Amino acid sequence: MSEGYQVIARRYRPKQFDELVGQEHIVRTLKNAIQSNRIGHAYLFVGPRGTGKTTVARIFAKALNAQGGPSVRPDDNTEIAKSIMDGSCMDVVEIDGASNRSIEEIRKLRDDCKYSPTVCTYKIYIIDEVHSLTSDAFNALLKTLEEPPAHVKFIFATTEANKVLGTITSRCQRFEFRPIPEELIASHLAKISKLEGIETTEEALLAVARLANGGMRDAQSILDQMISFCGKKIGLDDVVNVYGLAGPKRIESLASQMAAGDCAKVIESVGELIENGCDLYRTLCDLQIYLRDAMLKSLNSGWRDFGTKQLSTEQITRMLDVLQAAEKGLKNGLSERANFEVALLKAVEQSRTRAINTLIKELEKLSAAPQETQKKNS
Repeated sequence: MSEGYQVIARRYRPKQFDELVGQEHIVRTLKNAIQSNRIGHAYLFVGPRGTGKTTVARIFAKALNAQGGPSVRPDDNTEIAKSIMDGSCMDVVEIDGASNRSIEEIRKLRDDCKYSPTVCTYKIYIIDEVHSLTSDAFNALLKTLEEPPAHVKFIFATTEANKVLGTITSRCQRFEFRPIPEELIASHLAKISKLEGIETTEEALLAVARLANGGMRDAQSILDQMISFCGKKIGLDDVVNVYGLAGPKRIESLASQMAAGDCAKVIESVGELIENGCDLYRTLCDLQIYLRDAMLKSLNSGWRDFGTKQLSTEQITRMLDVLQAAEKGLKNGLSERANFEVALLKAVEQSRTRAINTLIKELEKLSAAPQETQKKNS
């Protein structure tokens, strides 16, 4: 019987360290630990969702239980390797901390640790979302975590490290998984598209990568959806339409209207965004990205062109401050549209104000100019 369609995120899930994208610092450290036989008993993987925490945990477990001893390039064709990667290995136990968070579950795990592995070298426990465990469950785990049997290894994964007890963290080697840069995500998606026989544009893949917020899994899921929608050819307009993005031209136009202080035009543009089904929160984020790029480009000269209007670095920074402050409260008010419009108009107003220290410096220059003229004349 056919197993059905397997999503891209599962089909192209890395099986070796060298296949991982964007976490080179972690891959290098784990490889060195295996090669130098300096393998710890507990690891804490911290980072945003979809950045590879569970995938690395499985690959690391497979590497430690490789045939013939730990290896940085374990054979994928052995039964043990296959069972670890598909989650069916008895000695590599994956636990969801959110649904197995009670002290009873951890006591069972603690008792199970005493028994030697059946087919592997090490018995490895991978606990995802470990921050969801109760305080009692954490405390029940402490003693085992401090002095585990030689055949036991723990790998914890979490998106919220601040919720993990310090007594647990201090007993682990901590690895920080970083959000994956958009360029790396887009490049990887391009390789997948080629293998799938899908024609994509660079702009479309960058838009998908931006939507994923640094998560490779999210990016692959979005690509999967775009293939279902578009078929064999995906362009920027397709991504914009499916996900309610404003698009680069609309963002540029909106920024120019704000720079010119044309409040009526800004309000009109917001109405057009809503008519076209654009996500206002995403538009706010994209507008911040555009203004940040403009701010960086203005650092050398002190100014940046926005169509027919120029803004100083200080003015762009003031606009960004307002938009960033509005981000959290955008969806909390009575009207998302009203909150969005108010945020844009406040940003326009702030761009027109001048900082007190800037005015003082300008006044000092003006007052110094007549004195220098008098000195020259005398």
